[in-house]
Amino acid sequence: MLKIQDLRVSYGGIHALRGIDLEVPDGKIVTLIGANGAGKSTTLRTITGLVKAEGGSIQWNGEELLGKSIDKIVSAGIAMSPEGRRVFADLTVLENLRIGAYLRRDKDGIAKDLKRVYELFPRLEERSWQLAGTLSGGEQQMLAVGRALMSRPKLMMLDEPSLGLAPLVVQDIFSIIREINRQGMTVLLIEQNANMALKIADLAYVLETGRITMSGTGAELLADEKVKEAYLGKHR
Repeated sequence: MLKIQDLRVSYGGIHALRGIDLEVPDGKIVTLIGANGAGKSTTLRTITGLVKAEGGSIQWNGEELLGKSIDKIVSAGIAMSPEGRRVFADLTVLENLRIGAYLRRDKDGIAKDLKRVYELFPRLEERSWQLAGTLSGGEQQMLAVGRALMSRPKLMMLDEPSLGLAPLVVQDIFSIIREINRQGMTVLLIEQNANMALKIADLAYVLETGRITMSGTGAELLADEKVKEAYLGKHR
């Protein structure tokens, strides 16, 4: 389980996170929704060690993550598919996937996980020798998720996986998130498409200007009038 308590982060005097508390139970899909600038990406980047916290605690299966190096956090079983996909454009699909396993030395296990990624994303296998920069947006998103899976994580964090993608591609991405979870992966999802995110989430949190303002099951938040007004496009 991932457990965050009183997490505080500031950028040059601006409070990005103002003492948030949240939990991601094993085997669940948890989503964090909120407007741009609410602190969602900051939360993920702090968990992975990319951003330094001002205070609080991030515990992964009882072990404190704050202060640990990024490679130690990845080795502990946490991976992130970043916002904007961030694939290595001048490398092939296969090379991008192998980079995801850069901390691993188990060749047989890497080969097995590569096969698993190709089963989830057949298009990546078809394009394994194609440069990542020439893929469509949806294919790049699949590659970003596949690359994160290659570290064999226990917790997969996804930052805006549907951003800029066509509706049909978004459906595919969310189906794959469900399948990854069905296979035993814990998922922490940040998503501006609140409707899609809440439909697949076991638990959900609303983040507003650095504070958690609501929490509940995905179904509870999907039915909440305040959430509908703010995030689901309900007319006043």
